[in-house]
Amino acid sequence: MTRIAIVALTLVAGVLAALASAWLSAWWLLAAVPLVLLGLLGTWDLLQRRHSVLRNYPVLGHARFLMEAIRPELQQYFIERNYDGRPFDRDVRSLVYERAKGTDAEEPYGTERDVYEPGYEFLVPSMAPRPVPKSPPRVRIGGPDCARPYDMALLNVSAMSFGSLSANAVLALNGGAAAGGFAQDTGEGGLSEYHLRPGGDLVWEIGTGYFGCRTRDGDFDPAEFADKAAHDHVKCVSLKLSQGAKPGIGGVLPGAKVNAEIARVRDVSEGRTVISPPYHRVFSTPRELVLFIARMRELSGGKPTGFKLCVGSRRQFLAVCKAMLEEGTTPDFIVVDGAEGGTGAAPLEFADHVGTPLTEGLLTVHNALVGTGLRDRIKVGASGKIATGTDLVKRLVQGADYGNAARAMMFAVGCIQAQRCHTNTCPTGVTTQDPRRARALDVRDKAPRVQRFQEATVAGALQIMASMGVTDPAELRPHMLRRRIDPVTERSYEELYEWLEPGQLLAGPPAAWAADWKAADPDRFTV
Repeated sequence: MTRIAIVALTLVAGVLAALASAWLSAWWLLAAVPLVLLGLLGTWDLLQRRHSVLRNYPVLGHARFLMEAIRPELQQYFIERNYDGRPFDRDVRSLVYERAKGTDAEEPYGTERDVYEPGYEFLVPSMAPRPVPKSPPRVRIGGPDCARPYDMALLNVSAMSFGSLSANAVLALNGGAAAGGFAQDTGEGGLSEYHLRPGGDLVWEIGTGYFGCRTRDGDFDPAEFADKAAHDHVKCVSLKLSQGAKPGIGGVLPGAKVNAEIARVRDVSEGRTVISPPYHRVFSTPRELVLFIARMRELSGGKPTGFKLCVGSRRQFLAVCKAMLEEGTTPDFIVVDGAEGGTGAAPLEFADHVGTPLTEGLLTVHNALVGTGLRDRIKVGASGKIATGTDLVKRLVQGADYGNAARAMMFAVGCIQAQRCHTNTCPTGVTTQDPRRARALDVRDKAPRVQRFQEATVAGALQIMASMGVTDPAELRPHMLRRRIDPVTERSYEELYEWLEPGQLLAGPPAAWAADWKAADPDRFTV
């Protein structure tokens, strides 16, 4: 007997049962309805041609799709251990939630991690700990060409655009920044009223689409840029070259998502698909990049100006350093975004395999600036999975002056790592433009959580540094961070990596840097 015959008989039986139930009670009628529906579903499964599983296993095959749909939740809540979830494990998420709520973040009984596993890293405590500073230090951003320097906090809100985030999420993040005295990077989606309304300090980021300061045909508009950069809440301006999770790739915002509000903020047409190219129109060589940064600083009235990148070719970055030396001007800051950084959406191949991780990216930028004698003029920010005080201290050891956090800040406003950012169906209202979903995020409740999380995380970093015998990040040294190589061997960062001396590349590059230094050309991005 064929499957179609079986399903047909099932359908007939269901209909007969439904008719018979008319002689009984309404309860029997209700019981017969599912049989009819199942019969119809089974017939449809056999006739459809899209899913082979359903053609071979009518009705029952739907269980497979149901289990697949809830697999992330089953994994997250019932299967994964406290310390092996991705991108952020349960321990880290719980720590952020507890600090954001102001509750106890202590843990009993000791670490669950294998401290003898290769790759395990640890910070070196001192036999003479220091008192924890009463107030956290700040980082002065502004080189010799900067007329209006800014004192940056040790931890700030990393780049996330309005459009990627809901209006309520942006309001909460900026409200927390205003209360806590730290900065929020706007992301490349433009300077919106939600960034400005709470009064928090802003780093206005400009991407390849020049959103918020673009001409009708998509070029950079200097007049509009100057007008918006003059706003009191804009403390720094940043040119985005690339993003850690998807370096070297542009973006597409479907026309269906470009509502009137987003169109106004981004200077684009409502309802039309918006394309961000993978490259900038305003420069094509390292020298032109350096000169454009200087022009942005001038247009902003002398505010700190810099750029963000995911490090790729070392010789290309060295070419930028050569251009700085020849032109006699530098950015005020450089933000290094690691390949482990987050994004609303990126091709899997890019997220997994393109770009330099943050550790190596920081070391490249820091050493290149030291080796060319430029490090004292340029502050370095680090962005990529900074969520705890330990994360922050590690990045400071590796060459950063301050850190930025994106996903950890999202946790602070309620993100549960559902990983639905690109679907507009965020269950907590963080990464959606659906008004019904976004209203679930209460700004008055979440803004203080952002402030508490940042304050507690910086306090944790200062406490760790004090235990290491230092009271200022400038006192941290590479030998204070160690990595296990195998179960019986561990090495410090001083031993694992090469650290250049000030001006060493100019005096005579070491062998490991010589070829890249020679090939670096300030007038072309050499591959």
